Amino acid sequence: MTPRTLDHGDPLPPGWTHLDREQNGEAWSRFRAAFGALRPGLHADAWPAITEPAPSVTFDLRFDATTAPAMWAARMEAINAETARCLLDIADPPEVAVLDWQHPGYRLDLSEHVSARDAVWRVPVYPDGDYYTFVLPDFSEGTFGHPWEQSLCVFGPRLVDTLVAALSTWLPVLRVDGRTQ
Repeated sequence: MTPRTLDHGDPLPPGWTHLDREQNGEAWSRFRAAFGALRPGLHADAWPAITEPAPSVTFDLRFDATTAPAMWAARMEAINAETARCLLDIADPPEVAVLDWQHPGYRLDLSEHVSARDAVWRVPVYPDGDYYTFVLPDFSEGTFGHPWEQSLCVFGPRLVDTLVAALSTWLPVLRVDGRTQ
């Protein structure tokens, strides 16, 4: 399974830097400007939790991990790795903002992260319990993970060309440009 650290006062993994209070507030302001207010909700009548931009594709991540835990772990690791690969291809410099709803945000140097021996994710791309956003600093490209809908929205023209192309070979599509398929 994708190695992950929890915030129990442990040092941050290589490539991860906390956003200070002002930077975190600015990032969430940019988030709201790009996607509207986050509408958290456990039930389908509250989904999607953001205004999904165009272009975007939202994938269905539902999978019963209890039936095949190794398969779930492999899916999670593949999504994290493929997202890092595609973001590295377009991010210059190779940094993204990582927003974790109700928790501190991060600046992630993808080059340092993926080059680290035994790279550990402080927050995964795969939404395994909270709303996670990985986004370029200008909020033009990235991902939004919804833990209760069990979905991943990939947005921005270059990520739609690359990450969507890769993930659509094995994940079902829920929405395109915010519209149900």
